[in-house]
Amino acid sequence: MTSPLLERNRTMSKVIVTNIGMLATPQGTGPKKGPEQGNIQILKDAWVLIEDGVIAQVGTGAAPAADKIIDAQGNLVTPGLVDAHTHLIFGGWRQNELGLKLHGKTYLEIQNAGGGIQSTTNATRQSTEEELTQKAARALDEMMGFGVTTCEAKSGYGLATEHELKALQVIKNLNDRHHMDIVATFMGAHLVPAEYKADREAYVRLVCEEMMPKVKEQGIAKFCDVFCEADTFTVEESRQVLEAGLKYGLRPKIHADEIEAIGGSVLAGEIGAISAEHLIVCPPEGIQSMAKGGVVACLLPATSFYLGATFAPARDMVNAGVPVAMASDFNPGSCPCLNLQFVINLGCLKYKLTPEEVLTAVTLNAAAAIDLADRVGSVEPGKQGDLVIWDAPDLDYICYRMGSNLVQTVVKKGAVI
Repeated sequence: MTSPLLERNRTMSKVIVTNIGMLATPQGTGPKKGPEQGNIQILKDAWVLIEDGVIAQVGTGAAPAADKIIDAQGNLVTPGLVDAHTHLIFGGWRQNELGLKLHGKTYLEIQNAGGGIQSTTNATRQSTEEELTQKAARALDEMMGFGVTTCEAKSGYGLATEHELKALQVIKNLNDRHHMDIVATFMGAHLVPAEYKADREAYVRLVCEEMMPKVKEQGIAKFCDVFCEADTFTVEESRQVLEAGLKYGLRPKIHADEIEAIGGSVLAGEIGAISAEHLIVCPPEGIQSMAKGGVVACLLPATSFYLGATFAPARDMVNAGVPVAMASDFNPGSCPCLNLQFVINLGCLKYKLTPEEVLTAVTLNAAAAIDLADRVGSVEPGKQGDLVIWDAPDLDYICYRMGSNLVQTVVKKGAVI
């Protein structure tokens, strides 16, 4: 009688990615910090065997037999990229704000005049679930074309119970249907909407006492995020939101120190957030708090670029033992960019991170920022078979080249996408 294990092995699909000129990958199931962030594995003349969508073996030299061969043609192979911070679900665009920015209007000035997040909120509320789904699916296709195989997606442009739940349902549906693995973050505390401007406390109660219980009941988010910023949510309000999220099983994330350092990064460490985002003007005490609290710093250099802002103190964070991840911050206002390759360029040129540190930032550390480092973010046995084959000879090349899509092939769970 044939054992179930033998029967399973007999039907298991085996895919070999062979003729890899350079395999570059971080290793492990958790975030890398300090000198370890730049300590990656480099293999020459390598191969990767994927069985049933999961990496089974990694080696060099002669490759084992498999049902299907994917020829890397002597090129660079890395883990599939992980975009750990996106605002994927929104109605409309905000191209009309570009001229305002060019004439000197700041992000907060545009927002306070009825543009910004409130403008997108109005468009999102008017969009149907199907319209939001189709729009986001096109964005996911574009992201995969740039080498992203896993991403995070936030709500936060509904700012009313019905529309926040609508956005999270779109994310769930896309995760079920699309090749991309998508992790959902509830961000009802993105902005106090216009109808609650005269009663901020009532809106915070709505987020904590009405929205969150329904998010938990429907099981449609893993994290809770809040925009802790001047003219948005105070440190005290942010703490209230994140502590309520913990009560409902939503792990905390926080937009912090993007425009003014009001204490968001310090709060991140105190509350044990899985990640703190932006951190453009993060002060030393914030870095220390994040290091102590084990927080991943999820940096968004394309947003600094687009806003003409300064760049986050990434090197100080690495030196202080804070794991650094990088993400796109794709959104319709402050960063309409889906290209994580551009983020890689900026990580080297503006943060002064090494190519090895940058690779870890957009793979393993990014995966850790969304609690998936045990599953994706590196090329090693037991991890999901998500790879990028680059039109590049080595890691330095993809950090050095700008303005071109260098992806040759995307492999998701062992299948060419």
